[in-house]
Amino acid sequence: MNDKKYLKWYQKLAYGSGDLASNCNYGLVSSFLLLYLSDVMGLKTNIIGTLMLVSKVFDGVTDVFFGNMIDKTKSRLGKARPWMLYAQIGVSLCLVLLFSIPNMGQTAQYAYFFAFYTCLNAIFYTANGVAYSTLSALITNNPQERVQLGSIRFMFAVVTNIVMGFAVTGGVEAFGGGAAGWRAVAIICALIGLVVNTISCLAVKEVEPDESVRKIDESKPQDDKLGFWESMKFLFTNKYYVLILVLYIVYYIMSNITTGSGVYFTKYVLGDASLLGMFQMMKMFPVIIALIFTPMLVKKTGSMQKVNFWGYAINCVLSVFFIYFAYQKNVKLMLLFMFIKGIFAGTLSGTLNALIAEISGYTYRTRGVRMDGTMFSCSSLGIKIGGGIGTAAVGWLLDLGGYVGKAVEQTSGALNMIFAMYIVIPVILSVVITVILGFLNVEKANRKWDEEHAKEV
Repeated sequence: MNDKKYLKWYQKLAYGSGDLASNCNYGLVSSFLLLYLSDVMGLKTNIIGTLMLVSKVFDGVTDVFFGNMIDKTKSRLGKARPWMLYAQIGVSLCLVLLFSIPNMGQTAQYAYFFAFYTCLNAIFYTANGVAYSTLSALITNNPQERVQLGSIRFMFAVVTNIVMGFAVTGGVEAFGGGAAGWRAVAIICALIGLVVNTISCLAVKEVEPDESVRKIDESKPQDDKLGFWESMKFLFTNKYYVLILVLYIVYYIMSNITTGSGVYFTKYVLGDASLLGMFQMMKMFPVIIALIFTPMLVKKTGSMQKVNFWGYAINCVLSVFFIYFAYQKNVKLMLLFMFIKGIFAGTLSGTLNALIAEISGYTYRTRGVRMDGTMFSCSSLGIKIGGGIGTAAVGWLLDLGGYVGKAVEQTSGALNMIFAMYIVIPVILSVVITVILGFLNVEKANRKWDEEHAKEV
């Protein structure tokens, strides 16, 4: 294990702040875009959901493409930083345009939404997100620092999502409500994202592999020589890549169903939309606590997989109580168990990037190829596919339950569906995540390989 320190404290914070920029954009889209489209623009949730999923067909292709392009990039800023820096301009622009749908025929509005939603996700957010995730493997060779970076970035993500939960709806009203209010909030989020992303990108620098790795690299295939289809072969013959890709997809289906239905749950089931901020805080704040202790737990146990598996297993047991109190509409105990559950499940957020780095190391060990950018595409690919399915599912399920966008009161079928989306379905998906984590023992595989080939090295 490489114990050399590569990063100063402020560089770790600067890198982590990139998730503040990301969630100013992604958080606004995943949590509030459907509400804006249905309740302000009057568009149908089932059509929106379908368009979102169709968009993900394009989105799914570009993640690996940009990962491969990052691997081939050689510039003064390095491999990943140019993509992270310049793609944010397109992200910010598309975000504003998405919340600025013109007054025209509904068919044209659907087409307008689809075009800019696809551009935001499939091109600009993908390039920025893959580069940002890849950067954690390129700015340090120290595994412990990578875990720290994962914890810090997700702390920024958690805080940003909490603030968004409290501030967005109030901000919309403060700027006059309706379409104008949403457009003003989108402009503010876009500008914050642009400034913070630039700081995050320029505060760090990419480093070369350590001496032992460089010596080995010279005798093995180089990442910038791999073709696209050859890269695909390396990816999908790595069972750990497939596992973590599926993990990302399921995780973000769960996350986006919860996020997308949260504002409907508090508004219609609990009868108080202002509770959304509190639920967001109790969902996200315990993750900060978990992330503080994650590096220590991983160091003590020597295994990210063990920490994550047992954390999620306990989370699933506690979910039984959470569902019961949700049926009782006991808000205080719901919030309490949401907080406790979040502490146990929160370690996963801080270790995802470090796990991908381990999986990339597994490919290098077993196949002799370094392809960090392409490997880290699974994070963006999983977020996009899972997020797209999750957000689309909210639209479909709302329509299936009989939800009417501009109605003052909703039917019992709509209320039951909203309850299922926010409370029951996420618990089922948490069980699936726990099972996947049980098989994601890549660290053990790497240690075994190192032991078996120690004499050769």
